[in-house]
Amino acid sequence: MTEVAEASTPASPRSRPARRGVGELSYRLDPEVVERLAAGEPAWLAEDRRAALEAFGTLPIEPNQLYTSYVDLRGADLGEVVAWEPSRDAAPNASGVTDGTAATASFVEDGVPSIAITDEALRAGVRVVPLADFVREEPDAARALLRDALPVDDRLAQLSRAAWSHGVLVRVPAGVRLDHPIVVRWAVGAPGRALHARTVVELGDGAAASLVEEIVASDAARPGSQALFTSTSEIHLGAGSRLAMASLQEAGPDQVVFQQRRATIGEGADLRWALAQLGGRLVRSRVDNVLAGDRSTVEQVEIVFGAGEQLHDLTSYTRHVGRDTTGQLLSKGVLLDKARSYLKGLITIERSAVGTDSYLGEFGMNLSKHSRAVAIPSLEIDQPDCRRAAHASSVGPIDETQLFYLETRGIDPMEARKFIVLGFLEPVVVRVPLEEAQDRLRDALEAKWAAGFAPGAATAA
Repeated sequence: MTEVAEASTPASPRSRPARRGVGELSYRLDPEVVERLAAGEPAWLAEDRRAALEAFGTLPIEPNQLYTSYVDLRGADLGEVVAWEPSRDAAPNASGVTDGTAATASFVEDGVPSIAITDEALRAGVRVVPLADFVREEPDAARALLRDALPVDDRLAQLSRAAWSHGVLVRVPAGVRLDHPIVVRWAVGAPGRALHARTVVELGDGAAASLVEEIVASDAARPGSQALFTSTSEIHLGAGSRLAMASLQEAGPDQVVFQQRRATIGEGADLRWALAQLGGRLVRSRVDNVLAGDRSTVEQVEIVFGAGEQLHDLTSYTRHVGRDTTGQLLSKGVLLDKARSYLKGLITIERSAVGTDSYLGEFGMNLSKHSRAVAIPSLEIDQPDCRRAAHASSVGPIDETQLFYLETRGIDPMEARKFIVLGFLEPVVVRVPLEEAQDRLRDALEAKWAAGFAPGAATAA
């Protein structure tokens, strides 16, 4: 009798997580969260949220076909992240105003905001209030500012529009000029949580103000645990007004940050952006400038300092509509280790924009052979009568001639490299309208440089 050997069952292969496409967003917004947020709100706002939720489910992650191949959201592991919801009965805490500021608004995770404003600003009619209070107290004015205010073609903008639970309104009446900046601070990073926020800024005709936005890690942030923060900055500038806005993003190393900024600039108005991206695991930022009024101006300077495996995906759209408008846009990135940056920009000059002067520059500095920077400036011109329409870009290592010059003056090679890198980023630092924030940004840049070249670091300049 022949014995038949019993076939052994092959070991099942080790299961692997499903592969995600580079443009696939793992975060899922629960429709019930949107309905709970909409409960008790004006009908127009509830409808606005629902329309945004539908758009979030159908829009592509990248609306511009020029840039589709550069989207990469695989570093955002947000499948288990859930959204914070506000406390309906909570009122903002009052606190003292820090010296050197006109007003402060501080948000920590889903907590009740702390808002303070000087007596002088109050007497001038300046308002810094939670956005939900503004909707409740002035529904018609809120509708004019909030409805259809964000880009309709951007999926991530629709996420903030549908699910915002926290926010602040900053309003400066016509003719009021503030000598000190307004500070809005977000402390985020609780593991497994998403905070969706909106900041709305309105300056009346002839008003002038400066605003500093700070995004930092909260005490609840934990290394290795991802969290999501989405925010908007919605700017409305009246005729002849002037706003300087700085944003310092220093979120924790496992934070995912999606930022949307949109500015409508009235006749003769002037907007100055100073944007710094230092923290976060994955950051995706979009800025839309609409120069609607004649003789309006925008100056935008943005820097990235990436290390480790950070990814910064930054896009800028500037649309010239009025006559004799001016746009000056400059993006710079410094990358260590395996960091990546995508600097993408589009200037559109419409047929009505006679006499436009517009420039877009994007420049990357790679300090490691493993880092990667992409710069894609582009123009779309429908009006030939322009003063200037130009763009420029470059990506490369430290300029050896600059390095040689400093070394011949007796400066240590590593110190010389640091001087060149920090000098490359300084144009944004000097535009931050609060001296204390300038100093903190410089310290953060120096600390990031020192960490990148500490013993055991993989970076080689």
